[in-house]
Amino acid sequence: MIVNLREDFASAWQGEDPFAKVEALQGDIYRNVKGRRTLRFEWEGRHFFAKIHHGVGWGEIFKNLLNLRKPVLGAGNEWCAIAHLHSIGVATMTTVGFGSRGLSPASRESFILTEALEETVSLEDFCRDWPQQRPSLAVKHRLIDALADISRRIHRSGMCHRDYYLCHFHLHDAEAFARGEIEVPRLSVIDLHRAMIRRNLPQRWIVKDVAGLYFSALHIGLNRQDFLRFVRRYSELPLRQCLQEQKHFWAQVQARAMRMDRKLTPGMGTS
Repeated sequence: MIVNLREDFASAWQGEDPFAKVEALQGDIYRNVKGRRTLRFEWEGRHFFAKIHHGVGWGEIFKNLLNLRKPVLGAGNEWCAIAHLHSIGVATMTTVGFGSRGLSPASRESFILTEALEETVSLEDFCRDWPQQRPSLAVKHRLIDALADISRRIHRSGMCHRDYYLCHFHLHDAEAFARGEIEVPRLSVIDLHRAMIRRNLPQRWIVKDVAGLYFSALHIGLNRQDFLRFVRRYSELPLRQCLQEQKHFWAQVQARAMRMDRKLTPGMGTS
């Protein structure tokens, strides 16, 4: 059994079963799927999130493996991913607790507790009205640059998110940023339970990440120059050189994003 609690939680729960304490938490349920429950709760006047994992069973594990997908076996994955992002200077959640018990991956119990990101808005919500209410060029360009910088840093560090969409970036001080009072947007990356870290990250996983981000930005009023701005910033190469040397990579990204759009966007797959 592994239990790691921040001092305030450790002191409050001293002598008690932390797994039982986490199971007893009450709050707003954000997600309740097979083997995983996510809730937002209040504790000593502050808000936190709890992700509680129960064993998914061998059937689910084998199904993922047969489909060449890495199964999520517990909260440990997110615990490691959060620590990794902090180590490379990418803003994310702050963990206050982690626990795992059970040797069998099919029945392992685990949890992770994080501070809630207060006064933030997801980029999906921030950009939702852009097609009708265009942002200033400065706001748009600063966000594109920030997304490219974060993405490059994550991928070059050997990590991929595997759910890499605008909704998983949270913008701090959104109103001040929209008014132009903040030049460099502060973005926190969330929802890391499927993240993967490898010494040599296969390019196909990077393609999937970047394509997911591209897909989620297809209908917020961006133009070709905006997408090329991301390409140039992400690659850190002159655009012409990038499109020559990395032509295959960006073609894969675009093709995958368009397939996702046809499959997942209402009305795009029909004529």
